[in-house]
Amino acid sequence: MLAVVPAISDEGAMERALAEAEAALTHGDVPVGAVVTMAGEVVAARHNERERRGDPTAHAELLALQDAARAAGSWRLEGATVFVTLEPCLMCAGALVAARVARLVFGAADPKAGACGSLYNVCVDPRLNHEVAVLPGVGASRAAALLEAFFAAKRTG
Repeated sequence: MLAVVPAISDEGAMERALAEAEAALTHGDVPVGAVVTMAGEVVAARHNERERRGDPTAHAELLALQDAARAAGSWRLEGATVFVTLEPCLMCAGALVAARVARLVFGAADPKAGACGSLYNVCVDPRLNHEVAVLPGVGASRAAALLEAFFAAKRTG
């Protein structure tokens, strides 16, 4: 008899994104992690690599979307859920809409650059060609603690 593997939960996927965020610390990047799931399975998991690559677009979300598109064989990620530890910026929110992602789950809000409810609400703007369902606050305290520790160390170091 084949064992049925349960689909990953929102909390489980966010745990994986938090682990990715911690990995960004090993090369001096802001600790943000992203995971993409399709049909309940993780198809991509990445973290910020702006410092590592010297690339302002190397955000966790964009890297994970690129990997997910390769895994899916299409840029259209209909049905995908993106889990990210920090509310996406304007660039990343636009990419979620462009990729036709079904759902976004994020941890900590970003009052200075967040484009999914804080400063802008790109994912649910009815003027755009696609809307992404948004669930904020999953794993928010751990995500915020990682970011706060990272920036506190930058200020004192």
